[in-house]
Amino acid sequence: MRGPLGAVLERYPLSDGTTEDGGIIRHNRKCRDVAFLVIFIAFWVAMIVNSSFGFNQGNPLRLTYGLDYKGNVCGDKHAHPGLHQLELKYWLNPNQVYQSGVKDSQFKLSNARSICLLDCPTPLEDSLSWVCDYPEGDIHLSVDDWIDRNYDYYEILTLGMKNASLQLQGPCYPVIFPSVNVYWSCQYIARASNASLRHWKQMGGVDIKEDIVVDKSIHSFINSRSSVLKRYMADIGKAWPVLIVCGGLLPLFLSVVWLLMIRYFVAAMPWITVAFFNILIITVTVFYYLKAGWIGNDAISPIIGDHDPYMHVFGRELNHLRAAAILMTFVMVLSILTSIAIVRRILMGTSVLKVAAKVIGEVQALIIFPVIPYSILAIFYMVWISAALHLFSSGQVVQNNCNTNCCAYDLLSEKVNCDHCCGYSIRYTPHIAVAIFFHLFGCYWATKFFIACSSTVIAGSVASYYWTRGETSSEVPVLPVFDSMKRLIRYSLGSVALGSLIVSFVESIRFILESFRRKLKVTETTPDSWFGKMVYHTSQGCLSCVEWTIKSVNRNAYIMIAITGKSFCRSSAIATELIMNNILRLVRVNVIGDVILFLGKLFVSLSSAVFGFLVLDTHKYSSGHNKLSSPLLPVLVCWTLGYVVATLFFAVVEMSIDTLILSFCQDSEEHEGTAQFAPLLLMETLNEQNDMQRLTQ
Repeated sequence: MRGPLGAVLERYPLSDGTTEDGGIIRHNRKCRDVAFLVIFIAFWVAMIVNSSFGFNQGNPLRLTYGLDYKGNVCGDKHAHPGLHQLELKYWLNPNQVYQSGVKDSQFKLSNARSICLLDCPTPLEDSLSWVCDYPEGDIHLSVDDWIDRNYDYYEILTLGMKNASLQLQGPCYPVIFPSVNVYWSCQYIARASNASLRHWKQMGGVDIKEDIVVDKSIHSFINSRSSVLKRYMADIGKAWPVLIVCGGLLPLFLSVVWLLMIRYFVAAMPWITVAFFNILIITVTVFYYLKAGWIGNDAISPIIGDHDPYMHVFGRELNHLRAAAILMTFVMVLSILTSIAIVRRILMGTSVLKVAAKVIGEVQALIIFPVIPYSILAIFYMVWISAALHLFSSGQVVQNNCNTNCCAYDLLSEKVNCDHCCGYSIRYTPHIAVAIFFHLFGCYWATKFFIACSSTVIAGSVASYYWTRGETSSEVPVLPVFDSMKRLIRYSLGSVALGSLIVSFVESIRFILESFRRKLKVTETTPDSWFGKMVYHTSQGCLSCVEWTIKSVNRNAYIMIAITGKSFCRSSAIATELIMNNILRLVRVNVIGDVILFLGKLFVSLSSAVFGFLVLDTHKYSSGHNKLSSPLLPVLVCWTLGYVVATLFFAVVEMSIDTLILSFCQDSEEHEGTAQFAPLLLMETLNEQNDMQRLTQ
């Protein structure tokens, strides 16, 4: 059994009749859960080593641009030859492209000869144009001269080179099919130029396959899952200014404004929050419909640059946006219905928020304190995202092992070479996948840790306020926030590390199980028996309940850690006992307040998403080098970052309410149902809640 909390807080005599000195919160503490603090520090060291591997091996250019037949990344100025501004991958041999698309063919498109160009070639109407290999050997042209000649030096080839070119073995290849820039690769359009084909046949060139397969082969390559994932990651790198402004600075501003309005306009804030939340969620849904092409003509296009308006190329990203639009429709409808359902109880939530507003007014440092964890997380996220881009591109560029015919003319050896002519690919080893998963888990744990630290500091500050009856006292430190920070850093970092680790671990397990469940659903291997289906779905529900329970217990455990200085497990036990003894009071008072705060967080994060959509819809991000494959992931990142920032700042209100109520419950237990140290406003609020509860019954 736990002892009276009054003794812990040193407001009441101990069992032997003596009292302890030292202030409101007991100072004779000791370090708790040190082992988990050591684990957390070791984890950070591992994160640094893991990120260093990514920075050393990765090249974010690989996420956007393809590889040529020499293994160079298009656009890499350090390649040989220098490929600065030569960013478009172009497949030279149309017959190799055709062969790679034939069913059951052993030839892969990655082995087709490809080079990097400045723009995608198109056939001429009155003659045959050529695209020739990089100038080297006896071709005494610089790369700039080669570009100025439109990549064509066929006229200066020797007779042997011309004959090899007519056999589609290079060094020059005819431009028969028009091509268009699709995500920095030149996709063939299966409409061969009749004039070019006629000139080609007159010159004695080999037969060139004219089939839709030429189009589909490159299209399938561009829309493969790995290619789409790389483009999504590249979008994050291109949209980093948007992430800083819309995912960092904007939610910071909105969160501070929301806290100030809670302080001075608390009666109106629940209504304002609910109204703006519904407006914003409708706006985000409409944006998704616009970009999915279901409203208007502003759907995303995979084609980069000017092109024939009648030319349409499909990208897998469009399907993802349409799925997101459907999901947002359900979320929007559910949100509106929920808002309607809680209208009658908003007044109850308003009275709870008044107490938090009183605390913010008395302990004014609480408003600016979240800037400290915000700054730490901002620096962490910038480094983390950069490391993530390098990790995702840290595969090894290796030459393929192919047994198919890929013969091509080698300008250096001055002959057709059929050895070592396979193309190059980026090979990802299993340890890279482990490194990426470790990096993702590290981000989640670090985020939970800093949020938990912030919550614990706020709880300690509010506890000092409560146990002096909400009055100014010489026993309350001048800056209770910084005094609470000092106690956290000195004694309780290990406990916070343990709590954040538990939540991160449980949610990671849930995410993995959910991934397996989706794979089973796709492969149609879900259990057939009624018992199997029951276990299958019940396990998901139980895991969600466990996750929610752990989150709730953790939040209250942080409060008890701040007050008592006990270990995480002991603080969780104290908090759980208090909750179970006062479950009806807590549910009646706190649920509506939590709902309004949750809607407030969504209001801030949705604002980040809306402004992210608006900025990404400008010309800068819809054309040219900064063109995004889809606004989906950058907007989701803005949304997530906005929610994290809002969580940091809204914890001031959230933890204030929870700390006051838990302290009130303990105060009541120790004084036979009558709290002695509750601030007057809190007592009035709880009495109002009792009256309102009776009225609603």
